[in-house]
Amino acid sequence: MRINSYRGFILICCVLLLALLAGGESLHNLKEKQNCNYTVTIETSCTRGAETSNRVSLRFGDMKSNDILVKHLNSKHVRKVDPLAPDVLDDVPRKPFQACNIDEFQVTGPCVESPVCYLYLKLIGNDDWRPGFAHIREIEGSHHSSKYFYFRRYLPRNVWHGSDMCDREVTPFGIKHKRKVYLYS
Repeated sequence: MRINSYRGFILICCVLLLALLAGGESLHNLKEKQNCNYTVTIETSCTRGAETSNRVSLRFGDMKSNDILVKHLNSKHVRKVDPLAPDVLDDVPRKPFQACNIDEFQVTGPCVESPVCYLYLKLIGNDDWRPGFAHIREIEGSHHSSKYFYFRRYLPRNVWHGSDMCDREVTPFGIKHKRKVYLYS
């Protein structure tokens, strides 16, 4: 009789342990799926013909390969910013990516764990676009914000174009970058 009660006790302990482990795993998964809010600032240069009405996509992330993809950045437009001061000119919706303008966009995506260190833009359409700079600011924690990414040239169409300042190693032959491979476009 006593052996059966020990077996029952051990069985109950095993079930409780499995339940605790499963509960801890689901809490871990919830933390991983948490999203953060970002402000994306993009300047369009003042060169004649620099503006675009094409669709612009954005991809950025951190050293730990937390990748945020925005397939249609134009639809996230919030406001036009004065290039000489950070004051908002107005909150009237305007067409983004006009020459000599700085536009802000609000983006929600997976949280980065280190500062944003790569940023790519993709221009999809027929006309040209010449961005000046792009900057990502994490709204909840500015310690993960990016440095400025400078373009100052017309973007090629239908390809990712930008900078990756992650995983750089200085060697006697120059700066070596680890290659990133993305599974979706």
